[in-house]
Amino acid sequence: MAPTRKACGFYRDGKDWFCNAALPIDIIVEVEGILFYLHKFPLLSKCGKIANILQDFHSTSGEVFRTELSSCPGGPDAFLLAAKFCYGERVDLTPKNIIPVYCMANYLKMTVDYGEENLLAISESFFHKTILRNWKDCILALQSSESVMPDADALQIVDKSLSALSVMACTDPTLFGWPMLMYGSSQSPGGSILWNGINTGARIRSFESDWWFEDISYLSVWLFKRLLETMKVRGVRPEKLAGAVMHYARKHLPGLVRWQKGRGGKPVSTVVSFSMTPAVVDQRLLLESIEEMLPPKKGKSFCRFLLGLLRIGMILNISQAWKDSMERRIGMQLEFSTLDGLLLPTFSDSDYLYDYDCIERIILHFLLSESTVLTPFSSSSIEPEASPPSGSLRRVAKLIDSYLAEIAPDANLKPEKMRSLAEALPESSRNLHDGLYRAMDIYFKAHPWLSEDDREQLFSVINCQKLSLDACAHASQNERLPLRVVLQVLFFEQLHMRSALAGILHVSDNDSAAAAAAANDIAGQILQRDGWFTVVRENQVLRVGMETMRSRVRDLEREFGSIKQEMQKVAKSSSSLVSPRLVSRRIGFNLLQSLNPTQPNTVEVVGPSPRQSVEQRHSSHHSRHHKSFSFLST
Repeated sequence: MAPTRKACGFYRDGKDWFCNAALPIDIIVEVEGILFYLHKFPLLSKCGKIANILQDFHSTSGEVFRTELSSCPGGPDAFLLAAKFCYGERVDLTPKNIIPVYCMANYLKMTVDYGEENLLAISESFFHKTILRNWKDCILALQSSESVMPDADALQIVDKSLSALSVMACTDPTLFGWPMLMYGSSQSPGGSILWNGINTGARIRSFESDWWFEDISYLSVWLFKRLLETMKVRGVRPEKLAGAVMHYARKHLPGLVRWQKGRGGKPVSTVVSFSMTPAVVDQRLLLESIEEMLPPKKGKSFCRFLLGLLRIGMILNISQAWKDSMERRIGMQLEFSTLDGLLLPTFSDSDYLYDYDCIERIILHFLLSESTVLTPFSSSSIEPEASPPSGSLRRVAKLIDSYLAEIAPDANLKPEKMRSLAEALPESSRNLHDGLYRAMDIYFKAHPWLSEDDREQLFSVINCQKLSLDACAHASQNERLPLRVVLQVLFFEQLHMRSALAGILHVSDNDSAAAAAAANDIAGQILQRDGWFTVVRENQVLRVGMETMRSRVRDLEREFGSIKQEMQKVAKSSSSLVSPRLVSRRIGFNLLQSLNPTQPNTVEVVGPSPRQSVEQRHSSHHSRHHKSFSFLST
């Protein structure tokens, strides 16, 4: 835009411009401190503003008229192009200079009244037919409109450009041929790339729906915000707008990128960024603008993004109103947060390692949003503590327990602040207090100078009835706990043991199979933990053996009763036809069958007489019977 002395007639000397027209100059135009030594007639024939200025001027012989153009859009560069056009020189309109030239032509009133094909009409035609139909040119034109924003808004140039971009962002870019520009204009009917008329077989790369994120990130904050507002009116989905905001923030906030390094998504494709320069962005202004542009969205990545913004806002010491708004947004989706996201360092003069007050406020916003969601569905007669916790409340409770365990080693963390954070969530949000116990144990270990009273007060936030068996076992042997707390843990541990053992011993009397199984599981944990599992198993085997012995004794009693009856019949019988030897043999055979049911029916008797064997067996079984009852009685 600043050529040296050439045959075109314009050259530069220092910072001023001259026209080599072989005629003496008669007008000097000053634009932002730069002087243009020109001639009246070429300017009067094209510029209505210059004609109005010179209307009341009557020059004398050799006098040079001097004027200053204040608030000239586009500055000296745009005026130089307008001056060249007045002198009939060739003016090349490009996407980077079209808007300043357009505004300058309107400012100088270079309308058709001062020439059929004047600069204003040419600029307007080039803008509508070329710029607004091409994504790349529209982005470049908007970048060049920063210096002439008031005049461009008056001509509705910016609004038209933003509207065109929003329409093209909602449309498949391959329909406009933008990606094809990277491969040249040659393309086969099947969509393959042609090289010197030869089908290469390579397919044109298809762009995804977020292809425009990178390109619009080269705009300034003001234009970016206006573009998103236009897209929102056009009907672009909120998740797409949120994605564009997140990409823009990561591009212009290096601290956010470093904190989320390795956690970002895939790189976003771009079409025209190779020909653009990034805009210079004020980070404080960007943070304030992003808070206004963020749509209502929830998600793990979005919550992490909000926490990253809050972290950078603390570093830049942004206003408290902005921090309150971000904390409210984070609190409404705290269940999607992660532990490292909540570890916000303190950047003030506080002795604390992390900003605990900020986390406490975020938890409060979460509880308010949770109560707002649950209020229409809860009865007024039911207390909040009695209602079962929601899934998000349980997740947040687990997250806060991990957060407490992480910050517990901070030597400057006061017991009051530790207890305040632990009590920020209601007791009903935790089914088990193992996480709280772990955090308190770490805190006691890192703060050995705490008094007995401080430990008892701090441990009072834990409900010992909600400690698992493993936690009770650990707490009962924890030397860092106060004695009163240990006794309380032992008391509830005994209750757990009694209920579990009662469930195992009386499982047959329980109608509910599920309750019996649960009691068996709990008792099994206790027995395995205390080393009683083997003993109880042996006891069960012994009980089964005892039941078997009782059954055998009852059978023997019945057999001996029948034998006694047979003997009495034999003794009272006066018939000589009945042989005593036959009776004794019969009785002895029945007795052998009762003692050994698996023995074959045919038995060979060797040794004493049948009567003697029967009497011996009777005496031996009688002694066994008495020994068995004596063992059971003991």
